[in-house]
Amino acid sequence: MSRKSTREQLLAELGDEVRASQRVTDVHDDVLCELLGINRTDARCLDILDQGGRMTAGQLATASALSTGAVTAVVDRLERVGYARRVSDPADRRRVVVEPTPAARERSWELMGPLAEEGARLAEPYSDEQLQMFLDFTRLARGVQERHTEWLRERLWERESGAVKAP
Repeated sequence: MSRKSTREQLLAELGDEVRASQRVTDVHDDVLCELLGINRTDARCLDILDQGGRMTAGQLATASALSTGAVTAVVDRLERVGYARRVSDPADRRRVVVEPTPAARERSWELMGPLAEEGARLAEPYSDEQLQMFLDFTRLARGVQERHTEWLRERLWERESGAVKAP
């Protein structure tokens, strides 16, 4: 087998694994949301808050690609289940920020801790250089997906604006 066909085969297998990983992540997230008692959009926003820390509703809207009105509804629902709260911004008491609650962090760790621990064990045999390569590849791949998502949004806007007819 030539180098090119070996590379093509490896790239095809990598693409297949990424697609399969995305599908299992989708199912995993459905089950997780069911256990948390929230919907997928609320879970995405809760994850953003957990990873990014407290932020304004506008910042959460940008990070989640939702409208500010949609984020208001998300935060209302997360507050009702005890996973988020609105607090005064310590830097500007006139401004309100949203933050995850300790209860959200505890419940998330209860459900996601085993996955994090298994992932840490999975990484043990890899060198720092190999982990850096995985990190670099993952960041670049995320960028590709973010750009493609924007491209898809443009197609959706074109269809909804009547610039392109729906199939």
